[in-house]
Amino acid sequence: MSQAETPSGKGAADENFPVGSFLLPKHLRPHVATYYAFARAIDDIADNAALPTAEKLDRLDGFAAAIMGESSEPAFAKAHAMRASLLATGVTARHCLDLISAFRQDAVKNRYESWAELIDYCDRSASPVGRYLLDLHGENPAGYRYSDALCNALQVINHMQDCADDYAEMDRVYLPQEWMREAGAVTEELARPALTPGMRQVLDRAVQGTRGLLAEARRLPGVLASRRLALESAVIFRIADRLNERLSREDPIAARVALSKPAVLGCSALGIADVLLRRKG
Repeated sequence: MSQAETPSGKGAADENFPVGSFLLPKHLRPHVATYYAFARAIDDIADNAALPTAEKLDRLDGFAAAIMGESSEPAFAKAHAMRASLLATGVTARHCLDLISAFRQDAVKNRYESWAELIDYCDRSASPVGRYLLDLHGENPAGYRYSDALCNALQVINHMQDCADDYAEMDRVYLPQEWMREAGAVTEELARPALTPGMRQVLDRAVQGTRGLLAEARRLPGVLASRRLALESAVIFRIADRLNERLSREDPIAARVALSKPAVLGCSALGIADVLLRRKG
């Protein structure tokens, strides 16, 4: 295979959260960038609507083999770079393999019956990112509980933001089907110009579930030994909390719900202040 990747054009600037920002230790930022590039590559494969399911699975399996040192195919260059990074830092490959597991699921699964099913997916598509960062910084794995909550909250927020696009482009719906039935809503309503009352109820339940995740995630900065990682996590928490509250009031089908640059800067300032004041005390 000469080329395994199917670049979407998306990059770090398209994410809700800062990727490898200046807040992190300088010597670790290249490793964070390598992990992000690996994750972006496999996510793009799973999200490529033109690629047959069997081909997606084959390519993702190739990335897994390369991560484990079982393949030297140049087509999986980002996986080879990731493996080298893992060997250099001593971080487990599990945080890469879990992502591949989630994106293999994206290739074959288009509907989620319940919140529990959705969180199981997030536990493999989002939580590994936080766990990787904690391990990279030498943090206590006890902090996984709080980083999982923050990463999963960000993932659900992204699902809410993109609910119409995911349905239109890939016939993929992450919002729980049982919630739709209880609200008297149907999937096809995601193709309308705006949220219907029933779909608004479904979104409100997702917002409420995310509030629960964020209540748990709030404790993450306080349990981290690395001040720089605590600053980064506090900023991300503030961004997630602001986005979730916006989604409780705004319609992501009618217009994309996103933060402006000034709003992101405001969240950053508040997050940094939270950590500095807590640690000063």
